[in-house]
Amino acid sequence: MTARKPLYVTRPTLPPFEEMVPLLKEVWESRTLTNGGPFHQRFEVELARYLGVPYVTLVTNATIGLMVALRELQICGEVITTPFSFVATGHSVLWHGATPVFADIDPVTLNLDPNAIERLITPKTSAILAVHCYGRPCDVEAIEAIARKHNLKVLYDAAHAFGVKHKGRSVLTYGDLSVLSFHATKVFNTFEGGAIVAPDLETKQSLDRLCNYGIVDEVTVEDTGLNAKMSEFNAALGLLQLRHVDAAIHKRRAIDTRYRELLAGIRGIRCAIEHVDPASHNYYSFPILVGAEYALSRDALYTRLREHGIHARRYFYPLISSMPMYRGLPSAAISALPVAHAVASEVLCLPMFPDLLPEEQESIAAVIRRA
Repeated sequence: MTARKPLYVTRPTLPPFEEMVPLLKEVWESRTLTNGGPFHQRFEVELARYLGVPYVTLVTNATIGLMVALRELQICGEVITTPFSFVATGHSVLWHGATPVFADIDPVTLNLDPNAIERLITPKTSAILAVHCYGRPCDVEAIEAIARKHNLKVLYDAAHAFGVKHKGRSVLTYGDLSVLSFHATKVFNTFEGGAIVAPDLETKQSLDRLCNYGIVDEVTVEDTGLNAKMSEFNAALGLLQLRHVDAAIHKRRAIDTRYRELLAGIRGIRCAIEHVDPASHNYYSFPILVGAEYALSRDALYTRLREHGIHARRYFYPLISSMPMYRGLPSAAISALPVAHAVASEVLCLPMFPDLLPEEQESIAAVIRRA
Protein backbone atom coordinates (compact mmCIF):
# COMPACT_ATOMS: atom_id res chain seq x y z
CA MET A 1 0.00 0.00 0.00
CA THR A 2 1.39 3.38 -1.01
CA ALA A 3 0.63 6.43 1.11
CA ARG A 4 -1.97 8.60 -0.61
CA LYS A 5 0.22 11.71 -0.32
CA PRO A 6 3.77 12.48 0.83
CA LEU A 7 4.07 12.01 4.57
CA TYR A 8 6.84 14.14 6.04
CA VAL A 9 8.26 13.63 9.50
CA THR A 10 6.27 16.65 10.62
CA ARG A 11 3.82 19.25 9.38
CA PRO A 12 3.55 22.71 10.93
CA THR A 13 0.65 22.95 13.36
CA LEU A 14 -1.38 26.11 12.73
CA PRO A 15 -4.39 27.69 14.46
CA PRO A 16 -7.59 28.18 12.44
CA PHE A 17 -7.03 30.93 9.89
CA GLU A 18 -10.19 32.77 10.90
CA GLU A 19 -8.70 33.25 14.37
CA MET A 20 -5.52 34.70 12.92
CA VAL A 21 -7.14 37.41 10.83
CA PRO A 22 -8.31 39.82 13.59
CA LEU A 23 -4.99 39.64 15.45
CA LEU A 24 -2.95 40.18 12.30
CA LYS A 25 -5.23 43.09 11.39
CA GLU A 26 -4.60 44.58 14.85
CA VAL A 27 -0.83 44.29 14.39
CA TRP A 28 -1.08 45.83 10.93
CA GLU A 29 -3.16 48.75 12.08
CA SER A 30 -0.98 49.44 15.11
CA ARG A 31 2.10 49.97 12.90
CA THR A 32 4.08 48.40 15.76
CA LEU A 33 5.81 45.47 14.14
CA THR A 34 8.72 44.80 16.50
CA ASN A 35 10.77 46.21 19.42
CA GLY A 36 8.73 44.71 22.24
CA GLY A 37 5.26 45.81 21.19
CA PRO A 38 1.99 44.92 22.95
CA PHE A 39 1.70 41.41 21.47
CA HIS A 40 5.30 40.66 22.42
CA GLN A 41 4.62 41.73 26.00
CA ARG A 42 1.34 39.81 26.26
CA PHE A 43 2.88 36.67 24.80
CA GLU A 44 5.76 36.72 27.29
CA VAL A 45 3.35 36.93 30.23
CA GLU A 46 0.92 34.27 28.98
CA LEU A 47 3.71 31.94 27.89
CA ALA A 48 5.43 32.08 31.29
CA ARG A 49 2.09 31.40 32.97
CA TYR A 50 1.37 28.42 30.70
CA LEU A 51 4.82 26.90 31.17
CA GLY A 52 4.90 27.48 34.92
CA VAL A 53 8.17 29.41 34.83
CA PRO A 54 9.14 32.77 36.40
CA TYR A 55 10.06 34.75 33.26
CA VAL A 56 10.71 34.31 29.55
CA THR A 57 12.57 36.42 27.04
CA LEU A 58 11.32 35.91 23.49
CA VAL A 59 13.89 35.48 20.72
CA THR A 60 13.86 35.23 16.97
CA ASN A 61 14.93 31.57 17.05
CA ALA A 62 16.44 29.03 19.46
CA THR A 63 19.94 29.15 17.95
CA ILE A 64 20.14 32.88 18.65
CA GLY A 65 18.66 32.08 22.06
CA LEU A 66 21.52 29.70 22.84
CA MET A 67 24.06 32.30 21.75
CA VAL A 68 22.46 34.96 23.95
CA ALA A 69 22.25 32.54 26.88
CA LEU A 70 25.94 31.65 26.59
CA ARG A 71 26.74 35.36 26.57
CA GLU A 72 24.55 36.00 29.61
CA LEU A 73 26.27 33.22 31.55
CA GLN A 74 29.72 34.54 30.50
CA ILE A 75 30.81 31.10 29.32
CA CYS A 76 34.39 30.61 28.17
CA GLY A 77 36.86 27.76 27.74
CA GLU A 78 35.28 24.33 27.34
CA VAL A 79 31.60 23.41 27.28
CA ILE A 80 30.62 19.76 27.75
CA THR A 81 27.74 18.88 25.46
CA THR A 82 26.10 16.06 23.54
CA PRO A 83 27.00 14.88 20.02
CA PHE A 84 23.44 13.55 19.59
CA SER A 85 21.50 16.70 18.76
CA PHE A 86 20.76 19.14 15.95
CA VAL A 87 23.92 20.90 14.80
CA ALA A 88 22.80 24.25 16.28
CA THR A 89 23.74 22.95 19.73
CA GLY A 90 27.40 22.69 18.77
CA HIS A 91 27.39 25.72 16.48
CA SER A 92 26.18 28.03 19.23
CA VAL A 93 29.22 27.08 21.33
CA LEU A 94 31.63 27.70 18.45
CA TRP A 95 30.01 31.02 17.58
CA HIS A 96 30.46 32.06 21.19
CA GLY A 97 34.18 31.35 20.93
CA ALA A 98 34.15 28.39 23.33
CA THR A 99 35.21 24.81 22.65
CA PRO A 100 32.62 22.01 22.63
CA VAL A 101 33.65 18.82 24.41
CA PHE A 102 31.48 15.87 23.47
CA ALA A 103 30.33 13.38 26.10
CA ASP A 104 28.62 10.09 25.35
CA ILE A 105 24.90 9.55 25.87
CA ASP A 106 22.85 7.21 28.01
CA PRO A 107 21.53 4.25 25.93
CA VAL A 108 18.05 4.48 27.49
CA THR A 109 17.31 8.21 27.70
CA LEU A 110 19.58 9.22 24.76
CA ASN A 111 20.55 12.25 26.85
CA LEU A 112 24.00 13.10 28.21
CA ASP A 113 25.37 10.39 30.47
CA PRO A 114 26.27 12.07 33.79
CA ASN A 115 29.17 9.65 34.32
CA ALA A 116 30.61 10.61 30.94
CA ILE A 117 30.27 14.30 31.83
CA GLU A 118 32.27 14.03 35.02
CA ARG A 119 35.13 12.17 33.33
CA LEU A 120 35.63 15.06 30.89
CA ILE A 121 35.81 17.95 33.36
CA THR A 122 39.12 19.85 33.31
CA PRO A 123 40.25 23.22 34.72
CA LYS A 124 39.10 24.71 31.39
CA THR A 125 35.52 23.49 31.75
CA SER A 126 33.04 26.29 32.42
CA ALA A 127 29.63 24.85 31.56
CA ILE A 128 27.45 21.90 30.66
CA LEU A 129 25.13 22.33 27.68
CA ALA A 130 22.64 19.46 27.84
CA VAL A 131 19.74 18.63 25.52
CA HIS A 132 16.38 17.17 26.53
CA CYS A 133 16.45 14.85 23.52
CA TYR A 134 13.03 14.21 21.92
CA GLY A 135 11.54 16.06 24.91
CA ARG A 136 12.67 13.44 27.44
CA PRO A 137 14.15 15.17 30.51
CA CYS A 138 17.85 14.79 31.20
CA ASP A 139 19.00 13.42 34.54
CA VAL A 140 18.75 16.95 35.88
CA GLU A 141 19.53 16.05 39.48
CA ALA A 142 22.78 14.30 38.55
CA ILE A 143 23.82 17.07 36.15
CA GLU A 144 23.21 19.79 38.70
CA ALA A 145 25.04 17.85 41.41
CA ILE A 146 28.06 17.66 39.09
CA ALA A 147 27.75 21.36 38.31
CA ARG A 148 27.68 22.32 42.00
CA LYS A 149 30.64 20.07 42.77
CA HIS A 150 32.79 21.64 40.03
CA ASN A 151 31.33 25.18 40.04
CA LEU A 152 29.97 24.94 36.49
CA LYS A 153 27.08 26.70 34.76
CA VAL A 154 24.27 24.57 33.33
CA LEU A 155 22.43 25.54 30.14
CA TYR A 156 19.66 23.35 28.76
CA ASP A 157 18.87 23.19 25.07
CA ALA A 158 15.15 22.57 25.56
CA ALA A 159 14.20 22.89 21.89
CA HIS A 160 12.11 19.70 22.16
CA ALA A 161 10.81 20.22 25.69
CA PHE A 162 7.89 22.63 25.43
CA GLY A 163 5.54 21.97 28.34
CA VAL A 164 7.56 19.01 29.62
CA LYS A 165 7.59 18.41 33.37
CA HIS A 166 9.89 16.53 35.70
CA LYS A 167 8.47 15.34 39.02
CA GLY A 168 5.58 17.77 38.68
CA ARG A 169 7.77 20.78 37.96
CA SER A 170 8.58 22.39 34.62
CA VAL A 171 11.82 20.91 33.35
CA LEU A 172 12.62 24.42 32.08
CA THR A 173 13.25 25.64 35.63
CA TYR A 174 16.34 23.47 36.06
CA GLY A 175 19.84 24.77 35.41
CA ASP A 176 20.86 28.39 35.04
CA LEU A 177 18.94 28.96 31.80
CA SER A 178 16.83 26.94 29.35
CA VAL A 179 16.21 27.72 25.68
CA LEU A 180 13.06 26.75 23.78
CA SER A 181 12.50 26.51 20.03
CA PHE A 182 9.28 27.65 18.35
CA HIS A 183 10.39 26.54 14.88
CA ALA A 184 7.67 25.30 12.53
CA THR A 185 8.63 21.66 13.21
CA LYS A 186 8.06 21.86 16.95
CA VAL A 187 5.09 20.92 19.15
CA PHE A 188 4.48 24.65 19.64
CA ASN A 189 5.51 27.05 16.89
CA THR A 190 5.41 30.73 15.94
CA PHE A 191 6.65 29.95 12.39
CA GLU A 192 10.13 30.90 13.64
CA GLY A 193 10.99 31.87 17.19
CA GLY A 194 12.06 30.75 20.60
CA ALA A 195 12.43 31.80 24.21
CA ILE A 196 14.95 31.84 27.02
CA VAL A 197 13.57 30.89 30.44
CA ALA A 198 14.96 33.17 33.15
CA PRO A 199 14.90 32.42 36.91
CA ASP A 200 14.43 36.04 38.07
CA LEU A 201 13.59 39.53 36.87
CA GLU A 202 17.18 40.78 36.95
CA THR A 203 18.30 38.00 34.62
CA LYS A 204 15.35 38.60 32.30
CA GLN A 205 16.16 42.30 32.04
CA SER A 206 19.77 41.47 31.22
CA LEU A 207 18.65 38.99 28.54
CA ASP A 208 16.26 41.59 27.11
CA ARG A 209 19.14 44.05 26.74
CA LEU A 210 21.34 41.46 25.04
CA CYS A 211 18.50 40.78 22.60
CA ASN A 212 18.36 44.49 21.70
CA TYR A 213 22.02 45.36 21.04
CA GLY A 214 22.70 45.97 24.75
CA ILE A 215 20.64 49.16 24.65
CA VAL A 216 19.39 50.57 27.97
CA ASP A 217 17.92 53.83 26.66
CA GLU A 218 18.37 56.26 23.76
CA VAL A 219 21.86 57.26 24.81
CA THR A 220 23.12 54.23 26.77
CA VAL A 221 24.47 50.92 25.49
CA GLU A 222 25.76 48.64 28.25
CA ASP A 223 26.71 45.43 26.47
CA THR A 224 27.63 44.00 23.08
CA GLY A 225 24.21 42.62 22.30
CA LEU A 226 22.62 41.71 18.99
CA ASN A 227 19.19 41.84 17.38
CA ALA A 228 17.41 38.75 18.71
CA LYS A 229 13.91 40.20 19.17
CA MET A 230 10.74 38.38 18.15
CA SER A 231 8.41 40.32 15.83
CA GLU A 232 4.83 41.26 16.67
CA PHE A 233 3.52 38.91 13.97
CA ASN A 234 5.29 35.92 15.50
CA ALA A 235 4.16 36.92 19.00
CA ALA A 236 0.54 37.23 17.84
CA LEU A 237 0.71 33.75 16.32
CA GLY A 238 2.17 32.46 19.59
CA LEU A 239 -0.78 33.85 21.56
CA LEU A 240 -3.14 31.96 19.26
CA GLN A 241 -1.13 28.77 19.43
CA LEU A 242 -1.39 28.75 23.24
CA ARG A 243 -5.14 28.26 22.84
CA HIS A 244 -4.64 25.05 20.88
CA VAL A 245 -1.42 23.45 22.11
CA ASP A 246 -3.08 21.22 24.73
CA ALA A 247 -5.40 19.74 22.11
CA ALA A 248 -2.44 19.20 19.77
CA ILE A 249 -0.47 17.35 22.46
CA HIS A 250 -3.55 15.21 23.22
CA LYS A 251 -3.70 14.17 19.55
CA ARG A 252 0.03 13.43 19.53
CA ARG A 253 -0.45 11.16 22.55
CA ALA A 254 -3.07 9.13 20.67
CA ILE A 255 -0.77 8.85 17.65
CA ASP A 256 2.11 7.69 19.89
CA THR A 257 -0.12 4.99 21.40
CA ARG A 258 -1.29 3.83 17.98
CA TYR A 259 2.26 3.55 16.65
CA ARG A 260 3.23 1.38 19.60
CA GLU A 261 0.30 -0.95 18.89
CA LEU A 262 1.02 -1.16 15.16
CA LEU A 263 4.76 -1.81 15.52
CA ALA A 264 4.56 -4.26 18.42
CA GLY A 265 6.15 -7.60 17.70
CA ILE A 266 8.20 -6.57 14.66
CA ARG A 267 11.56 -8.18 15.21
CA GLY A 268 14.42 -5.70 15.29
CA ILE A 269 12.18 -2.63 15.68
CA ARG A 270 11.82 -0.97 19.05
CA CYS A 271 10.68 2.41 20.30
CA ALA A 272 13.60 4.67 21.18
CA ILE A 273 11.56 6.06 24.07
CA GLU A 274 10.16 2.93 25.67
CA HIS A 275 8.44 4.34 28.75
CA VAL A 276 6.35 7.49 28.34
CA ASP A 277 4.83 9.39 31.25
CA PRO A 278 1.74 11.17 29.87
CA ALA A 279 1.99 13.76 32.64
CA SER A 280 5.47 14.87 31.60
CA HIS A 281 5.87 14.20 27.87
CA ASN A 282 4.86 16.30 24.85
CA TYR A 283 5.16 13.59 22.16
CA TYR A 284 7.40 15.77 20.05
CA SER A 285 8.55 12.91 17.81
CA PHE A 286 8.29 9.16 17.38
CA PRO A 287 11.81 7.73 17.06
CA ILE A 288 12.39 4.02 16.48
CA LEU A 289 15.63 2.04 16.59
CA VAL A 290 16.26 -0.36 13.71
CA GLY A 291 18.38 -3.17 15.11
CA ALA A 292 20.48 -5.87 13.46
CA GLU A 293 17.63 -8.38 13.83
CA TYR A 294 15.45 -6.43 11.40
CA ALA A 295 15.34 -7.59 7.77
CA LEU A 296 16.76 -4.32 6.44
CA SER A 297 19.42 -1.89 7.62
CA ARG A 298 18.22 1.41 8.99
CA ASP A 299 19.27 3.20 5.80
CA ALA A 300 17.58 0.59 3.61
CA LEU A 301 14.34 1.02 5.56
CA TYR A 302 14.71 4.79 5.25
CA THR A 303 14.93 4.37 1.46
CA ARG A 304 12.03 1.91 1.36
CA LEU A 305 9.80 4.33 3.25
CA ARG A 306 10.76 7.16 0.88
CA GLU A 307 9.78 4.98 -2.08
CA HIS A 308 6.31 4.85 -0.53
CA GLY A 309 6.11 8.62 0.00
CA ILE A 310 6.94 8.37 3.70
CA HIS A 311 9.65 10.90 4.55
CA ALA A 312 11.07 9.62 7.83
CA ARG A 313 14.22 11.32 9.14
CA ARG A 314 17.41 10.04 10.74
CA TYR A 315 17.43 12.40 13.72
CA PHE A 316 20.26 12.71 14.70
CA TYR A 317 22.56 11.37 12.03
CA PRO A 318 25.35 12.08 11.44
CA LEU A 319 26.45 13.07 14.93
CA ILE A 320 27.56 16.67 15.45
CA SER A 321 30.97 15.30 16.37
CA SER A 322 31.25 13.69 12.92
CA MET A 323 30.91 16.97 11.04
CA PRO A 324 34.05 18.56 9.57
CA MET A 325 34.27 21.51 11.97
CA TYR A 326 34.19 19.15 14.99
CA ARG A 327 35.73 15.84 14.00
CA GLY A 328 39.27 17.00 14.79
CA LEU A 329 38.46 17.53 18.47
CA PRO A 330 39.83 14.84 20.81
CA SER A 331 36.37 14.31 22.30
CA ALA A 332 34.92 13.64 18.83
CA ALA A 333 36.80 10.35 18.40
CA ILE A 334 34.49 7.45 17.53
CA SER A 335 36.00 5.38 20.32
CA ALA A 336 35.00 8.06 22.85
CA LEU A 337 31.32 8.03 21.84
CA PRO A 338 30.31 4.38 21.33
CA VAL A 339 26.69 4.71 22.50
CA ALA A 340 26.02 7.86 20.49
CA HIS A 341 27.42 6.27 17.32
CA ALA A 342 25.40 3.09 17.86
CA VAL A 343 22.16 5.03 18.37
CA ALA A 344 22.83 7.38 15.43
CA SER A 345 23.24 4.36 13.15
CA GLU A 346 19.86 2.92 14.17
CA VAL A 347 17.51 5.83 14.84
CA LEU A 348 14.66 6.74 12.51
CA CYS A 349 11.92 9.27 13.34
CA LEU A 350 8.54 8.43 11.84
CA PRO A 351 5.96 11.06 10.83
CA MET A 352 4.40 12.66 13.91
CA PHE A 353 1.98 15.58 13.81
CA PRO A 354 -1.54 16.17 15.18
CA ASP A 355 -3.42 15.67 11.92
CA LEU A 356 -1.70 12.39 11.02
CA LEU A 357 -4.58 10.04 10.18
CA PRO A 358 -4.98 6.48 11.52
CA GLU A 359 -4.94 5.08 7.98
CA GLU A 360 -1.69 6.93 7.31
CA GLN A 361 -0.15 5.36 10.38
CA GLU A 362 -1.36 1.97 9.19
CA SER A 363 0.31 2.54 5.80
CA ILE A 364 3.59 3.46 7.52
CA ALA A 365 3.46 0.40 9.77
CA ALA A 366 2.56 -1.86 6.85
CA VAL A 367 5.69 -0.86 4.94
CA ILE A 368 7.85 -1.53 8.01
CA ARG A 369 6.15 -4.85 8.75
CA ARG A 370 6.32 -6.15 5.13
CA ALA A 371 10.10 -5.84 5.07
